[in-house]
Amino acid sequence: MQRFLKRTVQMTVLTILAAFLFTGCGSQDDNVIRIGFNIPLTGDIPKVGEASKFAAEMLLEDINGKGGITIGDKQYLVEFVYEDNESKAESAVNAALKLIDQDGVVAIIGPNSSKQAVPAGGTANENETPMISPWSTNPDTTKDRPWIFRAAFLDPFQGPVAVNFAAKTFGAKTAAVIFDISNDYSKGLAEIFRQEWEKKMGPGSVVAFESHGTKDQDFSAQLTTIIGASPDFIFVPNNYNQVALIVKQAHDLGWQGPFMGSDAWGSAELMQLCGDDCKGQHFSTHYAAAGATGDTKVFIERYNEKYGYTPDDVAALTWDATRLVVQAIEGLSEWPEERTAQRAAIRDALGNIAEFQGVTGTMKFDEQGDPIKCAVVVRISDEGAFEFAESVCP
Repeated sequence: MQRFLKRTVQMTVLTILAAFLFTGCGSQDDNVIRIGFNIPLTGDIPKVGEASKFAAEMLLEDINGKGGITIGDKQYLVEFVYEDNESKAESAVNAALKLIDQDGVVAIIGPNSSKQAVPAGGTANENETPMISPWSTNPDTTKDRPWIFRAAFLDPFQGPVAVNFAAKTFGAKTAAVIFDISNDYSKGLAEIFRQEWEKKMGPGSVVAFESHGTKDQDFSAQLTTIIGASPDFIFVPNNYNQVALIVKQAHDLGWQGPFMGSDAWGSAELMQLCGDDCKGQHFSTHYAAAGATGDTKVFIERYNEKYGYTPDDVAALTWDATRLVVQAIEGLSEWPEERTAQRAAIRDALGNIAEFQGVTGTMKFDEQGDPIKCAVVVRISDEGAFEFAESVCP
């Protein structure tokens, strides 16, 4: 019994020492730089996680295919660590903590959705670990958080883009909104849209403002109210899986008018779920795949050839977000030994990037870690392709 207890104590001490060494020094292998991904591989929007991982894996092949990242006179291989946030806020926080404390990453890509990015951003900021969200557009993700960045434009910019496009293209005077009240992204963008629309068209010009829960499948009550108010169009700032249900159910209830969507429509899975019901509709987003040129076209063709479908905006934004982190690391004159110093060096380098040429456009960061960049409005063609309709720049 004593021998067993002695051995147990020895093993416990060794475990504690190993954990201390793991978190206190550089990465497990001093020649490997570990970057984490906090993405939804399961849950409500798994296609978002898939797109992020696919884009990341393609980029990782490029990086390590040329021997890794060169800092000074030394080369470092790169390892990507993926944690599933299950499309849940609490899981995103837990994934961030695991990436920081156990996986020992020097930076985090994601979460994508603002519902996960806002709380996870708080965790990364408190633990002084640089995080860059590819897709989150809610201002709270980066607000007053010096360690947090993003590759997407913000909703205070996206809201007026949707307002002005719908007013011009549909000749609309009135609007209705349906949104997910449990989703920071959807709720925040809905409120911004209402404010901007009524500023443009006058009080009461948003004739219906209907909410629902994240898990809801039946939207007939909200849509009946909306259709009864006779708006000129319906604004739907929802994730693509909800969009497909809302648009189909609206048509079943007799709605024949247009919809205006937001960047959360931009998943490659939208047309699989929505089909003919979504053809001819418009949404604001980060890039248009159809008709792309230059590096964007190269990225799209490579991705399509490798994975069998056109990359959506999440894939393109993940590519840009990860390249931003890699560019920040490549710009360092030396790689610090301590992980805390490595994270701080990346944070500082990200903030100092004067301009970045991405596949989703040219961008530079403001003082909040938000990119100054253009938005795109796309039209869903009769073939289901996301075609360029208009570009709007700050």
